[in-house]
Amino acid sequence: MSTQTTASVSTHILDTSVGRPAGGVAISLAARSGPGAQWTALGGSATDADGRCKDLPALPEGTTHVRLDFETEAYFSKKQAEAQQDAPRVRDSGAFFPEVAITFAVVPGEHFHVPLLLNPFGYSVYRGS
Repeated sequence: MSTQTTASVSTHILDTSVGRPAGGVAISLAARSGPGAQWTALGGSATDADGRCKDLPALPEGTTHVRLDFETEAYFSKKQAEAQQDAPRVRDSGAFFPEVAITFAVVPGEHFHVPLLLNPFGYSVYRGS
């Protein structure tokens, strides 16, 4: 939860190739206190069955930039293995993007919800609510 001196972040993932939430995707969170500052890893979590990550670590006071790293390769590899159980193999790899890193600016006192729309060969993000 954000306070007047900190921002807060949440995210969710929708797999647009199937029109369903992407569960089980590992996410790590890092922050820094300015454009030239070093990144500090804050920890991580994973999306639930609804594609939501509800327990990302809190941002430290003074955070101006946030980076979310989504580990998408394992998700697509698992999804492809499940699909191939009853069908012939149709392509070589599970994901063109093995990870997605999103960096964005934050301001104290605001909440930032950053959804990831994902498919095996593309992605997009936006500031949600």
